[in-house]
Amino acid sequence: MIGEKMIALAKELYPINRSLTGEGVRETLRILKRENPELEIHSVPTGYKAFDWEVPKEWNCFDAYIITPDGKKICDYKKNNLHVVQYSIPIEKELSLKELQKHLYSYEKLPDAIPYVTSYYNKTWGFCISENERKKLKPGKYKVVIKSELKNGELNYADLVIAGKSDKEIMFSTYICHPSMVNNELSGPVLATFLAKYIKSKDNYYTYRFVFAPETIGSLVYMSKHLKHLKEKVKAGYILTCVGDERAYSYLPSRYGNTLADKVALNVLNYEIKKFKKYSFLDRGSDERQYCSPGADLPFCSVMRSKYATYPEYHTSKDDFNLVTAKGLEDSYKLYTKIIDVLENNFYYQTTVIGEPQLGKRGLYPNTCSPKTNYELAFLYRNFLAYADGNNDLVDIADIIGVSAYKLIDVAKLFLKHGLVKVV
Repeated sequence: MIGEKMIALAKELYPINRSLTGEGVRETLRILKRENPELEIHSVPTGYKAFDWEVPKEWNCFDAYIITPDGKKICDYKKNNLHVVQYSIPIEKELSLKELQKHLYSYEKLPDAIPYVTSYYNKTWGFCISENERKKLKPGKYKVVIKSELKNGELNYADLVIAGKSDKEIMFSTYICHPSMVNNELSGPVLATFLAKYIKSKDNYYTYRFVFAPETIGSLVYMSKHLKHLKEKVKAGYILTCVGDERAYSYLPSRYGNTLADKVALNVLNYEIKKFKKYSFLDRGSDERQYCSPGADLPFCSVMRSKYATYPEYHTSKDDFNLVTAKGLEDSYKLYTKIIDVLENNFYYQTTVIGEPQLGKRGLYPNTCSPKTNYELAFLYRNFLAYADGNNDLVDIADIIGVSAYKLIDVAKLFLKHGLVKVV
């Protein structure tokens, strides 16, 4: 069962402390490369400029904790890496509870959860603690210890290109910069890993490009290296994130919602899923901000389960394996393979005969006509042919006649086999 394999990979990756940079990112990429050996790992140095941004220093954390006045160790990084604010500077000192409170972060709406907090571009330090535990803190002297380093190092990312018959590309991008959270972090890379395996098992028309990079700065770095190529070759792109829970599906469009990626996603969602939440590009929050930005204008949208920043567990320790399941991951995998299959067959079709072809002599029409005859398939065939005029691609035809483009794939292949349509 593909979902069980996906959840097993997520559990292997879960304990790793990922951030924008550092050994956690490299370890994650090494594991992903084990799954797809063709994956190529790259790096750029601290200070590398990507458009208006600059790669920060490399950050690694080795240990972090607080010792309470009664000698108890709390906010132990080795028990949960969310306890330390990402990119905290090293520190070891004693301070009062009043002083400590300035460096503590909790989440009142989810009082037993540890929040996820970052400070990538501002030198500071801090700890994340559940609201319930924070309320138990008593006055006195607290010892805080963060054993971390900020150094001139590198930012790592990876890509995987699977060649098809055409040099036109479909691109999937996902991020590898969050610590121990599952839906908002690991579900994307895990789905990308298994979609790559799926594509490698097929004979494809398109070339497929997978990108694994830290969110925002990573996608900007990638575009700074490849933008001219991406603008020329990428015909549809998808951000893979938040695809592991079993709640409602979500769709977030490209900037104008008019790309091939949008068209295919909406048809598959409308007819294969039916109920889903549709967002505006104004609700964006992941790397579509970079890929769809003016000047880049790449054709990216997102198909998710619970959209980031909308579900209660978001950016907390509750984003765990109680939220993300094997079924949730497998269902997202199945949905995206349908999107891929539609893209692979989304050609412009034109009938080769004038008038309706005689389907009966080809075994494509009921042998007998009576009130009990089921004409559903025959009507589907007729409707497909009526709009296969060379001006509509597979999704256009599907939208016009009100069916799933995925359902029309076999119809198109059948008519190609019988010579009733041709690809134009």
